[in-house]
Amino acid sequence: MSKPLDGIKVLELGQLIAGPFATKMLAEFGAEVIKIEPPGTGDPLRKWRLLHEGTSVWWASQSRNKKSVTLNLHEPEGQDVIRRLVADADVIVENFRPGTLEKWNLGFDALKQINPRLIMLRVSGYGQTGPYKDLPGFGVVGEAMGGLRHLSGEPDRPPVRVGISIGDSLSALHGVIGVLLALRHRDQFNGAGQVVDVALYESVFNMMESTIAEYSVFGQVRQPAGSSLPGITPSNAYRCADDKYALIAGNGDSIFKRLMSLIGRDDIGEDPAFQYNDGRSKQADYIDGVIGQWTAQHTLDQVLEQLHAHRIPGGRIYDAADIAKDPHYHARQMLIDGELEDGTPVTLPGILPKLSETPGDVRRRAPVLGQDTEQVLEQLGIDAATRDDWKARGII
Repeated sequence: MSKPLDGIKVLELGQLIAGPFATKMLAEFGAEVIKIEPPGTGDPLRKWRLLHEGTSVWWASQSRNKKSVTLNLHEPEGQDVIRRLVADADVIVENFRPGTLEKWNLGFDALKQINPRLIMLRVSGYGQTGPYKDLPGFGVVGEAMGGLRHLSGEPDRPPVRVGISIGDSLSALHGVIGVLLALRHRDQFNGAGQVVDVALYESVFNMMESTIAEYSVFGQVRQPAGSSLPGITPSNAYRCADDKYALIAGNGDSIFKRLMSLIGRDDIGEDPAFQYNDGRSKQADYIDGVIGQWTAQHTLDQVLEQLHAHRIPGGRIYDAADIAKDPHYHARQMLIDGELEDGTPVTLPGILPKLSETPGDVRRRAPVLGQDTEQVLEQLGIDAATRDDWKARGII
């Protein structure tokens, strides 16, 4: 079955999370992704988090479907290989500090002279322009500057981070969107490539809903609110009789009435003061207290059973063990079988988004370091003697 990105060739010069996560998604939908890694060490992600036989199990997910080519980009020969690969590439993805590629004469202005159709996705902490562009920026910095970190945690306590690299992943998603838009424009209109400039802090900021509008009109700075959702009521985590928490989102007007009827408080559900969200939000603590009194009388399973029976959104807090055994995850193919380098079975995240006619897939497992170097260089016409020389000199 054909894939949406069949025939699209992508060069990945990035490392760790943001750039490589973007190319992972492109590869799952048919793009040929050639990942460039430093000889000897490779992408640092190979050594991040929990390791199996010296390699991160994260690597199996992040780099599936990709080819691995080792190149020392600090050397002229390595830079020349990139230029040769760019000649028939559609997309190049990089997440170095701005100016790094230009230092190697591999910036967009130079590469578009070789291939005017080239699209370059550039992911950085602060973007390619502006007073902060030269500062180093990881996902944690983007999450803070974008406004997310300020809202994470409980009131009057230090802010906490989300337990994953959400800033990098959000940037990767914005990068994929940008690449697809640029491909569409190139192929439907003038045939020219362009730069997709993604900043970590901007990708986070794009998720911040009404925070800046509220500040500009009311001078109000939204504050952390723990498990509740300020201004949207009721939406919170409520302790149950077995000390587990039920997440209940009863903030739709009709849903709220059904929730109040379920817990035996039709008086609140029919009260005009609580008919709409703005009225409910003025007395959020009171409403949360009423709901909490009800959940405290039942176990989590009992609460969820009753919520679902009355068409009220509710759920439990999942950890990895909960996800691994959940039938819905399995039914939706969000947990798929994979293999590590030595053939050890591993469960990996499924593929998103889900397309009915041209779904993404996993065609090959994550490569060992430099697995495809010889093949790719040979296809470029670089002979065996030269390859042996480069290997001896640490260029590949």
